[in-house]
Amino acid sequence: MTRTYSKVEEILKKYEYKKEMLIKILLEVQKEYRHIPRDVVNYIGTALGIPPAKIYGVATFYAQFSLKPKGEYTILICDGTACHMEGSMSLVKAIEEEIGIKPGEVTPDLKFSLDKVGCLGACALAPAMVINDEVYGKLTGEKVKEILRKLKERKEEEQ
Repeated sequence: MTRTYSKVEEILKKYEYKKEMLIKILLEVQKEYRHIPRDVVNYIGTALGIPPAKIYGVATFYAQFSLKPKGEYTILICDGTACHMEGSMSLVKAIEEEIGIKPGEVTPDLKFSLDKVGCLGACALAPAMVINDEVYGKLTGEKVKEILRKLKERKEEEQ
């Protein structure tokens, strides 16, 4: 597949091709493609005069970036101390049972992806997860399955 770079060009123009805006550029690219594609890294590198290796360095340093495609629904399970003590691993097991993926994986239809993170900053809601910037707390395995079922239903209704 040959990609057109019109969206990338729009993003680069928005930030006036400034090297110091790389993180904001990468955030928008990721929002557009649900990851940072290798060919887009090369395109940005050429456009900004930055070696692709430096862009990869930034993209791999910050946890919010992904070089692999993420699902339409990106699930983050907190495994920080409070959440772990309150049973965050049972949430991972529930997700595995409901949609069949483990941390670091994405469903074949690219609807869901799952990652474990060190802390979401929602310790009072332990155990917690975030799906596309929406925080869910005080969870059980059954609550997680219910949330995922509703998201699957919503998706089916939209089609």
